[in-house]
Amino acid sequence: MIQKNKIKVIISSSIVLLPILFGILVWNDLPDRITTHWGADGNADGFSGKVFAVFGLPLILLVLHFICLLFTSLDQKQKEQNQKALGMIFWIIPVISLFTNGIMYCAAFGKKVDFACFIPVLFGAMLLFMGNYLPKVKQNKTLGIRISWTLNNEENWNKTHRFGGKVWVVGGLILLLSIFLPFTAMALAAVCVFAAVAIIPTAYSYLIYKQHQKKGIVYAEAPKSVAEKILTRIILIVVCISVLGAAFLMFSGNIEVTCEDTMVTIHATYWTDLEIDYSEIDAIEYRTDLDVGVRTNGFGTPRLSMGIFHNEEFGSYTLYSYTGAAEHIVLTSGEKTLVIGMRNTKETREIYEAMIEKVRE
Repeated sequence: MIQKNKIKVIISSSIVLLPILFGILVWNDLPDRITTHWGADGNADGFSGKVFAVFGLPLILLVLHFICLLFTSLDQKQKEQNQKALGMIFWIIPVISLFTNGIMYCAAFGKKVDFACFIPVLFGAMLLFMGNYLPKVKQNKTLGIRISWTLNNEENWNKTHRFGGKVWVVGGLILLLSIFLPFTAMALAAVCVFAAVAIIPTAYSYLIYKQHQKKGIVYAEAPKSVAEKILTRIILIVVCISVLGAAFLMFSGNIEVTCEDTMVTIHATYWTDLEIDYSEIDAIEYRTDLDVGVRTNGFGTPRLSMGIFHNEEFGSYTLYSYTGAAEHIVLTSGEKTLVIGMRNTKETREIYEAMIEKVRE
């Protein structure tokens, strides 16, 4: 496959590395510390040196690109593959490289980056693109919906991929439209779409398999060794646990703020609890216009944003907040700053008034 598509390999690989050229051209204007990772709550939480950001990330993607091409070329059935469908493997990583590095450079030059919206756009576009070509993919072991029922019966493969293509296209459209939703709803929509595009075609393939069983159609299952069977089961268990765990983590957890007699206590799921004596508080401020900045250490999901943050106003400070909170309480103690943001305005205002009353006593 690689020999027959040398030009595609060269062009696609060059596109993967194109951000390096841009980085070299603007090298002197780039900061020494560049944002290279954003958390699930949309806040920047990973930073790298200029050399790694400019050269390292595209080179890692290039290696991944070559691995995808290599494994695809080793599949003998790809010799009979639809060329348009096969072309997907050449352009997925180049698009990801341009997209992700483009966001990185925008952030490096101080452009306001709403990273949370870029993910639905990227994956929505990819699902639309791949869903359009999915029905054209011929039976093979490296591309498409590769489960036992599709791999062991060509009719099952064809029907599943025709149906799956429609599901992926609809999923892509939903992801693109989800950017107009509030952040939490958008994240929930993304999780539902990713689950649907995996589960629905699989369930459809199983239904076809059961129909074939009733008709007496025997699936030509390739023999598997004991090690392969064990490995398959382990992978299935790990994937299920990972998906369920990630989904639970993204939408669970709470922040509880209690104004006691001598101190305010903060109990936060997944992060360190905190106690502050009222005598240590120098000032309390209620803010409706706070820019939280970027996270340098901590924990972030579509529900919670906690840890050490940095912005131009406070420098380094501590944040305990529900993601997307519109109003915050700012506590100052010496050179330290603590910011609290609850799930709604009423709750935030009640805690603020309780703190003011306790500090004045």
